[in-house]
Amino acid sequence: MLNSNQLQDLISKSLRYLLIIGTIAPLTSLEARPVQATPSSSTAPPKEAIAPIPAESKDYTLGEGDKVRVTIYQVADLSGDFLVLADGTLTLPLIGSVKVEGMTVTEASQTLAKRYTTYLKRPVVTVSVLTPRPLQIAIAGEVNRPGTYTINPEQSQKTPLLTEIIRQAGGVTTVADIGQVQIRRNLKGQEQLIQANLWQLIQKGDKTQDISLRDGDSIVIPTKTTLSVGEVNQLADANFGLDSDREINVTVVGEVYRPGSHRIVPTPNNNNNNNDQERGGTRKPARLTQAIQQAGGIKPLADIRQVQVLRYTRDGSQQKIPVDLWSLLDKGDMTGDIFLQEGDTVIIPTATEISAKESETLASASFAPKTINVKVVGEVKRPGTIEVPPNTPLNQAILTAGDFDKRRANQSTVELIRLNPNGTVTKTSINVDFSQGINEKTNPILRNNDVVVVHRSNLASATDTLGTVLSPFTGLTGLFNGFLNLFR
Repeated sequence: MLNSNQLQDLISKSLRYLLIIGTIAPLTSLEARPVQATPSSSTAPPKEAIAPIPAESKDYTLGEGDKVRVTIYQVADLSGDFLVLADGTLTLPLIGSVKVEGMTVTEASQTLAKRYTTYLKRPVVTVSVLTPRPLQIAIAGEVNRPGTYTINPEQSQKTPLLTEIIRQAGGVTTVADIGQVQIRRNLKGQEQLIQANLWQLIQKGDKTQDISLRDGDSIVIPTKTTLSVGEVNQLADANFGLDSDREINVTVVGEVYRPGSHRIVPTPNNNNNNNDQERGGTRKPARLTQAIQQAGGIKPLADIRQVQVLRYTRDGSQQKIPVDLWSLLDKGDMTGDIFLQEGDTVIIPTATEISAKESETLASASFAPKTINVKVVGEVKRPGTIEVPPNTPLNQAILTAGDFDKRRANQSTVELIRLNPNGTVTKTSINVDFSQGINEKTNPILRNNDVVVVHRSNLASATDTLGTVLSPFTGLTGLFNGFLNLFR
């Protein structure tokens, strides 16, 4: 015969066994709630605490629009398919309206089992999702297409990840601070702030930063105050980064041949990687040098050491990004050739002075004009305007115009007329020597709109003068010969 202590121990074990096999509602799980520590009166609580990144959870959270199946073991009349209504409730036989919004299917099963204990003895209730509701997720900040997006989990068979929503929003902008992405989540009536660092995902492969999203989540991608060219290049390679297929409008002003607004088309990407294929990209984002080329190329006095890019952020503020393109030409530093985005303004200032060596380097740059216009007039075989490549010397321009007219041209000296950027005009006498290489004295490099004047030789000038003086007599002689021919 059992004593009172043994009987109590037997009853306790039996209850635990029944809880494990699920024959009675697990009331203890409903009563167990986390205890929140009360802050001391001397220390004020933070204004908005940032929650740690939640552990990956496969439990689905119920909400408005979910179609669920409620199965009550051995009670088919009470089982069936039901819809979670707009107020977050299920309307069920016998027990009526039950609030299930925000619960997982396990929590909903336990809640319904507890409600049915009034009418059934040890009910076993199972809730399963038949058709999940579309998820509404909002995204704002430094993305190309901010707004609200509807995700149908029934089609994807999984909850969306943070990077998938960013990619659906057109990718991030060049000033996006992906190290401090904020996710606001309503968890059982309380707003939770979660912060993700996507640099950890890009640089270290930390997939925990790519958070699984829930219905009603709001994502904010803040603006980075200082731009890192290296980080922007990494964003261009990320599958949720810059939109490589997007055509953009930028404005280029200053020392270019066609200042104004230009539409930049991304260049084809011949080395597509998996990231490009995943986001459908087949081109590279537009770069600074591409915009300068579209604007006709730089002028001879362009100060490419102090280029500025003005960029507006999503909050309406403007950033000034200094760029040194000379490091690209001098050292091959590609970081200066930054990626552009919609609405950028590129300013190419005027240099106070440029050496001949630098001028030669600028003329051969990829963002210099492909051709320049030079006029060769006077005693050449084909006078007029000719198109020549940049860095073309004086001798080559004369040869392009058909060379000197051997009978009439002064082949030793020509005149170079140059319109300076400040509006002044300079005239320089050049001693031509075809045997000399490029140099400032006998064979200078020409600039756009230069005029080369080839004068007449002394003999040609004297002959032309004599012809002008004798032209009236030449006319009378011709007339007299005409009369003679008539009488003959």
